[in-house]
Amino acid sequence: MAASHEKFNNAIGSAKIPILILDNKWHRIFGKMNPTKEIKDLEGELSELIKRQGKLVNENKDLKKIKSDLMSEIVSNIDGVDSRDIDESVDKKLNDNKRLINEVNEKLDNNEEELKDLPREIDAVNKKLMIATMDLCYERLQDNTAKIEEIAEWVRDIRVQLKKNLVKKQDMELYNAELYSYMHDIFGPVVMELFDMKYVPTIHKAPELKAGEAVAEKPAGEQTSGDKPSEPSSD
Repeated sequence: MAASHEKFNNAIGSAKIPILILDNKWHRIFGKMNPTKEIKDLEGELSELIKRQGKLVNENKDLKKIKSDLMSEIVSNIDGVDSRDIDESVDKKLNDNKRLINEVNEKLDNNEEELKDLPREIDAVNKKLMIATMDLCYERLQDNTAKIEEIAEWVRDIRVQLKKNLVKKQDMELYNAELYSYMHDIFGPVVMELFDMKYVPTIHKAPELKAGEAVAEKPAGEQTSGDKPSEPSSD
């Protein structure tokens, strides 16, 4: 599959691909087939990266809120107070707030740095998942196409046999009708009753045959004693 991987990579290029595990259409594909171990592993890896991204975004919102509260406390503690009048407790509070703000800023910087890299990581794993998905779908398409061709050939053969058997069936029904009429004319109804010959000939037009191809049934009694029925071909 190395050649197909190269082909897929060249094809996708810089194309915008949706995050597959967030796409309902992608999940519907695997509702009809079993994913490979590679696909399951990539799905899990991509899921963890997306969770991590969401966690960092929410964490940054909380950190910014904490930073804003700390800044507000600092402003409220020093607002309107001469620096010479700040007592020890206020000074300690201010220092604590500054320290916490520095810690928050450091955490925010680290999170932002990681958030810059995560989209590239997510895109890379997503493309790997797409290629693995394409491999599996391509394999299934080939398998199904081969089976479709086999079934189509079988259907063609059956149709030929069906037409032959329908013609043979009509020939046999016509022969029975002619034979019954011939015997009825020669032996009469009484003799026919003695031999319990109560056959009522019927000829059914085959729906698969075109109009005009079906042989019409000859009405009972029209057959004369000199018209001997010809036996249908056994082919």
